[in-house]
Amino acid sequence: MTLAATVHSNLGVGHLGSIDATELFEAIVEGFQSHTALAGTIAGLSILVVLVYAGLMFVAVSRVSPDYFVSDAPPATTWRGRHPVVRFLGHVVKNVLGLLLLIVGLAMLVLPGQGMLTIVVALMLLDFPGKRRLTLRILRERHLRSGINWIRAKAKQPPLILPDPEHDP
Repeated sequence: MTLAATVHSNLGVGHLGSIDATELFEAIVEGFQSHTALAGTIAGLSILVVLVYAGLMFVAVSRVSPDYFVSDAPPATTWRGRHPVVRFLGHVVKNVLGLLLLIVGLAMLVLPGQGMLTIVVALMLLDFPGKRRLTLRILRERHLRSGINWIRAKAKQPPLILPDPEHDP
């Protein structure tokens, strides 16, 4: 019997509008107990996703230049010297990845995870007017900035340098 069939048989088809949360939870637990291989696979994939996400956030935060927010000159590693098609494709991929991370970060504000950190990384990838000012405003939150600088310290990188609030762009 599939998990969906187990839930339907325990709750009854058509009763989903009036189910009790306890009944739903019990049906899901019973379904996982009868499908231990599926439960193990889901648990393993969940752990893998958490580890990959943590690794990607570590790399993203540690690779940002410490003077990213105070320097007016673009970093030497920009794509400005690349072929226009490569630049365009890189720009599209960067913005799509930023949009996906923004959606995930917003979801993490109410779900478990580092929502604000994900939102900051997403904003740094996205291109839109006012992005620098918004990112700086978020980074000025002491707890977030200290968390980012802790990650940077673990990566043996100096802390981010932020401009004075009255000198914001």
